[in-house]
Amino acid sequence: MHNESPIIRRKSTRIYVGKVPIGDGAPIAVQSMTNTKTTDVDATVAQIRALERVGVDIVRVSVPTMDAAEAFKLIKQQSNVPLVADIHFDYRIALKVAEYGVDCLRINPGNIGSEDRIRSVVDCARHHNIPIRIGINGGSLEKDIQEKYGEPTPEALLESAMRHVDILDRLNFDQFKVSVKASDVFLAVNSYRLLAKQINNPLHLGITEAGGARSGSVKSAVGLGLLLSEGIGDTLRISLAADPVEEVKVGFDILKSLRIRSRGINFIACPTCSRQEFDVIGTVNALEQRLEDLITPMDVSIIGCVVNGPGEALVSTIGVTGAHNKSGFYEDGVRQKERFDNEKMIDQLEAKIRAKASMLDANNRIVINMLDDK
Repeated sequence: MHNESPIIRRKSTRIYVGKVPIGDGAPIAVQSMTNTKTTDVDATVAQIRALERVGVDIVRVSVPTMDAAEAFKLIKQQSNVPLVADIHFDYRIALKVAEYGVDCLRINPGNIGSEDRIRSVVDCARHHNIPIRIGINGGSLEKDIQEKYGEPTPEALLESAMRHVDILDRLNFDQFKVSVKASDVFLAVNSYRLLAKQINNPLHLGITEAGGARSGSVKSAVGLGLLLSEGIGDTLRISLAADPVEEVKVGFDILKSLRIRSRGINFIACPTCSRQEFDVIGTVNALEQRLEDLITPMDVSIIGCVVNGPGEALVSTIGVTGAHNKSGFYEDGVRQKERFDNEKMIDQLEAKIRAKASMLDANNRIVINMLDDK
């Protein structure tokens, strides 16, 4: 029941990717990227649908060839979330997908080519009312910047970003966001800190090529957690060598941990010891899987004994405190007369959580209707 985040977010301008607002206090959008062959339309659409089911706000799709651009047209027609086209090397692909209704163009200044090519992309984006992401990456800086600094540094990434921000400014185009990603946490964090002081455009956060599911999640949580806690960031993507669905889950978990944005159940569970009166680990694992479909924000504490259980339950929407044979049950911080059989707890808890989610959703709809009536 800790609802308010103490974080004061950096002020920024606002753009829209499709109907999703980015910046100027809008909810921080969680993105992911397909890893199918874009020319395999069915596989790519299936992956986008899987991402939609776990709450993704925006999906990026790589469009490396003109054949992929033609496939993108079909993919876009079957998608319910905004799509970003990831463009490298050939600026003409950006012009093509703009005709097919792309919601945002991601260009990499390190390989997109001359200022004339960028101008062509900007003119097209303006005509179609499409925002652009300037995507700087420590692994693909412009040759002259690499030679100047010798290696990727925060100053190098900043210079690359500002070079292209200046181009867009000269072209009187302000519908853009910027990222300065790197695979090293300190390099990425310090680059974003420098950039945040230079511009007021929305910032897209990410630790690029972060690693596998476990190590990449940890690295992303550390890096993005630092930036988000400082109020920096308007949208994010967790880059994992794993199922893209995991990227979305980790992204929401990071936002949830900082109380910036909540989606679904926030489980509070003890690491267990010999005092536990029921199988805490098994209970949590089972409920996480069973309740993946819930999007209602809710704190659920599952504590195996009475040392910390009652205290955690007092600040949880639903709480369980382990006791011999039957465990204590709390709702909205109040101890209930009902107790849970330790051997049947998973089914009982699932039922209670789903009932509570339905009640909270109904209350929210009533409030929304009252506001609409005003």
